[in-house]
Amino acid sequence: MALNAISNIFRIRELRQRLLYTVALLAVYRIGIFITTPGVDRAAMNAYMEAQRANGGVVNLLNLFSGGALSQMSIFALGIMPYVSASIIIQLLAVVVPTFERLQKEGAAGRQKLNQYTRYGTIFLSIVQGIGIARWLASLGRGTADAGINQVVVPQDTWWFTVMTVISLTAGTAFIMWLGERITENGLGNGISLIIFAGIVASIPADAKILWDMMARDVINPGLALGLLAFMLFLVTVVVYIEKGMRRIPVQYAKRMAGRRMFAGQATYFPMKVNSAGVIPPIFAGAVLSFPATLAQWIPFLGGVNQALNQNPWIYQGVFVVLNIFFTFFYVALTFRSEDVADNIKKQGGYIPGIRPGHATAEFIDRVLNRITFGGAIYLSAVCVVPFALSSSFGVPFRFGGTALLIVVGVALDTVQQVEGHLISRNYEGFAGPRGPRIRGRIARTPSFSA
Repeated sequence: MALNAISNIFRIRELRQRLLYTVALLAVYRIGIFITTPGVDRAAMNAYMEAQRANGGVVNLLNLFSGGALSQMSIFALGIMPYVSASIIIQLLAVVVPTFERLQKEGAAGRQKLNQYTRYGTIFLSIVQGIGIARWLASLGRGTADAGINQVVVPQDTWWFTVMTVISLTAGTAFIMWLGERITENGLGNGISLIIFAGIVASIPADAKILWDMMARDVINPGLALGLLAFMLFLVTVVVYIEKGMRRIPVQYAKRMAGRRMFAGQATYFPMKVNSAGVIPPIFAGAVLSFPATLAQWIPFLGGVNQALNQNPWIYQGVFVVLNIFFTFFYVALTFRSEDVADNIKKQGGYIPGIRPGHATAEFIDRVLNRITFGGAIYLSAVCVVPFALSSSFGVPFRFGGTALLIVVGVALDTVQQVEGHLISRNYEGFAGPRGPRIRGRIARTPSFSA
């Protein structure tokens, strides 16, 4: 059935063109990964990243989200993280600033204006982070305690190097943002999410080769490697199962008159996802943890924080879990308003059995949502921390997990859902066949940068 559904993709001209367009732009992105920023010794940068590979922390997280561009010190080294950070700021302003809240409620025109502000914010944050990256690169190999190498990454540290680095990284981020928007508009899936997805998937063969070399040198037992592979498959199954899980709240609609006709009451349900926030909390947490590394050049206190996060991975993971739980509740509260849901159900003549319409319905939805969100936050934290714990305990490069796994599975589900929508609208079967279940994505309210 799945092979038949995949073959149906190439029978639809529009779907085939969208797929080829998406693949072509992702190929352009991957080629740009290997264009090095002017003035940087790539060999020295690779040596530094190899020294940091086993430590985890902020540097490896940034390298993960940039698709390996940071290890190459590419013009795409900032990746899409400035766009993510700008989107966080705009969403916060939409809650506390009346002007942004009004724009959020104005439909397509308001969203277009907010997207424009997000682009401006992305450029500003790229410039700030570019300055921080330039000064950080200049410090590597020049006697800094956390450099981990003796080679100098930037042979000639001049003001011109800083200017060129800021221009190169800002232009690279702007180009990635443009690619993502073009994919969203003319391709398949969400462009920003697919760019992050492509970067993560591209790192899997290199990690697999490292594991294979360790087995060849008898560094690790082949049985342990097979056990890790089996655990990875189990983890993927758990993530898919929970990502598709939901709590169905029954909703009953009363009888209504339309002209001279009487329509009987209809029973339906209101779905609430177990993981309503998707992959947004880990990305938010990663963005916040990248701030100390960026601002350490201007705020000495953040330099100590950044050093503590890099030197002790367990401290980093603990802070990451706390931020992940906080952002799970924060993002769900930001995007899901129970009062609006209860009001819409009441206006349509519906009610939840046993619950009075209006304020009581909103309180009931809030109570259920908080319980589900707590479970979702624990699930997200466990998925992000377990691979790190395995890697630290057994000393193997088991990095295909945590945030990477959530992004890969989430983006794959959303993309497959969009493709299935195209197939079903043209009288083709879905991926699960004529009687199989339909693929459900996470939530429709996820912003454009979600994975």
